[in-house]
Amino acid sequence: MGNAVATGTLSAITTSRREDPLAVRIMLISVAVLFLTIFLILPVSLVFHEALRKGFAFYHLALIEPAALSAIMLTLTVALICVPVNTVFGIMAAYAITRFQFRGKGLLTAFLDIPFAVSPVIAGLIFVLLFGKQGPLGEWLWAHNIKILFALPGIVLATIFVTFPFVARELIPLMHEMGAEEEESAIMLGAGGWQMFRRVTLPNIKWGLLYGMVICNARAMGEFGAVSVVSGHIRGLTNTIPLHVEVLYNEYNFAASFAVASLLVFLAFVTLCVKTFVGWIYRREQDGR
Repeated sequence: MGNAVATGTLSAITTSRREDPLAVRIMLISVAVLFLTIFLILPVSLVFHEALRKGFAFYHLALIEPAALSAIMLTLTVALICVPVNTVFGIMAAYAITRFQFRGKGLLTAFLDIPFAVSPVIAGLIFVLLFGKQGPLGEWLWAHNIKILFALPGIVLATIFVTFPFVARELIPLMHEMGAEEEESAIMLGAGGWQMFRRVTLPNIKWGLLYGMVICNARAMGEFGAVSVVSGHIRGLTNTIPLHVEVLYNEYNFAASFAVASLLVFLAFVTLCVKTFVGWIYRREQDGR
């Protein structure tokens, strides 16, 4: 009886959607297309237009200029460090939150959202206060010739702080929905902890994990605020791609700044394609079940 009512309700909803007036559908689609055109397609098109305004030769030179190459390599290096670190942390945090009961669990879950609530500039200032010469660790670091600020370690730490929630926040609802029954069955059949994780947990969360890693990587490559504070803006050494774009723009070298900015846009498109592909594979796998 209940199933019949639910089926009838779903059928009625589906029918009402199909019978939406043509004018309503046209209006909604037009508003969506107009919004995307104004806030996405037009700005992105202008970036590439300005980047290629002086010709492809100038565009190529802007990308292979030493400071630009340094910014590209630094951005990729930071992403290659941050994504694996946040992946490991995200898996551990999600597993602890969804599989264990302990005091402070709600607090840990709330702490995961701190980077979403705190301005990236504030995050950068936190590391300046912590590792700066007048900070609690500053004198010791200075005495042992360990450089955190205005160097790669500071940029990596600031980026990790800004990006650490993405993998965990992607996995927590997925692991909650998945439940622990399969994992408990594997343990009862004699599987060890690592064997259970590798053969049961990981296959079930792999697409959510990949999705979180893609989003984390995109944010790591595009981070500006926190990195700007801790980097020192040393050209050719501590400028990532976003910082290099800002430097070129402030020097009124607009064509070069848009050329480098177009590289970030291209990386964003690659990220979007990977994210879409992961989602498509996941849906196919779910449909196959």
